Amino acid sequence: MKIPSMPAATLGGDDSWSIKTEILSGLTVALALVPEAVAFAIIAGVEPLVGLYAAFMVGLLAAVFGGRPGMISGATGAMAIVMVALVADHGVEFLFATVVLTGLIQITAGVFHLGKYIRIVPHPVMLGFVNGLAIVIFLAQLEQFKFLPEGAEETVWMVGTPLFMLLGLIVATMAIIHFLPKITKIIPSSLAAIVVVSLVVIGFNLDTRTVGDIASIEGGLPTFHYPDMAWTWENLMIILPYAITLAAVGLIESLLTLTLIDEMTDTRGRGNKECIGQGIANSVCGLFGGMGGCAMIGQSMININSGGRKRLSGISAAMFLLAFILFASKYIEMIPMAVLVGVMFMVVIGTFEWSSLRIMNKIPLKDAFVLILVSGVTVYHDLAMAVVVGVIVSVLIFAWEHARHIHVIKRTDEDGSLVYELNGPLFFGCINEFKGFFDPANDPNDVVIEFRNSRVVDHSAIEAIDNLAEKYRKAGKTLHLRHLSEDCRVLLHKAGDMVEVNVLEDPHYHVADDELG
Repeated sequence: MKIPSMPAATLGGDDSWSIKTEILSGLTVALALVPEAVAFAIIAGVEPLVGLYAAFMVGLLAAVFGGRPGMISGATGAMAIVMVALVADHGVEFLFATVVLTGLIQITAGVFHLGKYIRIVPHPVMLGFVNGLAIVIFLAQLEQFKFLPEGAEETVWMVGTPLFMLLGLIVATMAIIHFLPKITKIIPSSLAAIVVVSLVVIGFNLDTRTVGDIASIEGGLPTFHYPDMAWTWENLMIILPYAITLAAVGLIESLLTLTLIDEMTDTRGRGNKECIGQGIANSVCGLFGGMGGCAMIGQSMININSGGRKRLSGISAAMFLLAFILFASKYIEMIPMAVLVGVMFMVVIGTFEWSSLRIMNKIPLKDAFVLILVSGVTVYHDLAMAVVVGVIVSVLIFAWEHARHIHVIKRTDEDGSLVYELNGPLFFGCINEFKGFFDPANDPNDVVIEFRNSRVVDHSAIEAIDNLAEKYRKAGKTLHLRHLSEDCRVLLHKAGDMVEVNVLEDPHYHVADDELG
């Protein structure tokens, strides 16, 4: 995935410029966090302040303790969708307890260095993840093009003047974001667009939907709130599946976003530290009445594009959000939703990997299939399922292709022995083909299987070799197994003394098997 690097000017020059850029970038992100947090709280079936508190606490603590400076965390739709059934069936107190447990699971994942396994995600899955999330962000904005007529039960699409006004404000916002950096980079273009278009709407008293029309964001400081739930075994079994799912969803989205920002900034975040940071953030969030969260790709892209690179930008975003809740709610509620839709549309344009469309007919068909599959599952189900499906399909395709790579060259050596020279990896996918190469009943009395050009990959391969050795033994034939690794020799039970040892030439790789654990 080739992502254009940021212009040098956005990185900041001296220290004072960098601090200014980080703070202004944090302010821009905070403004975009408000409607998202409110919307995700509504999706999860909790009060808007529960989402706003989560955005503040998760954003602050993940910025401080996480492993990816510049990445923004908060309440997310991917986790909110998982919470819906829990809140509906058992109430918000069970949610708070689940979020605490979610954080503990994530901390455990970080302590045991499970974050490194994000490396097994293939490139087509990453492309599908990015494109799928861009589509999800785009579709989420379409709700702003609907309204609820008086006395109606369902929303309908806007038409006429309200629609044209909404489109005009969105286009104006996008134009400022696009063209302002060509003139000056003193202020982040997204922040400038929010301020300018909001002042135009207020100054001309334009009738358009604002943040305040969604919900009030006024509130106080989050206070310690121990979940009002009996920690019985029965209740633990209720929240545990939700906690595991939330932990997985949160870490997958966070670590993939971390990888994306690594590529954008040509730096490297620390995956395991990010797991611990996300875990601390969620555990504390659950103890202070928040709904939990994870990294947010949309807000992270706003931050990176606005010049935010350090932890200060994430900390600033969280502190500005808290200030909005405590002191400036009435002003933030005046911001037109059209402005924030315009900002998110620019995020969509910047996030979607447009090059994937150009290379679709140039990359292998299997990679194109995985890319489209992951994008589709992300849109129609959720991110975690999409990544799991993408990885599984990629692994199956890999196994299927490599199962056809194994072949045998038969020859007779100077001693008159029949030699089977094995080429290619030997693993579960090609065991049947491997067995078909040999004919213990009709082979001569002395047979050699040469493993110099083969890699024994798993226990299925070990078992197949063992069973083949047993067949030759029962047929009264002498079988020699050459150039097997030491760990293979340890695991072969039935082959026994058929394995020939050559200390200088035998390979030294490890087979993934419980007996070697």
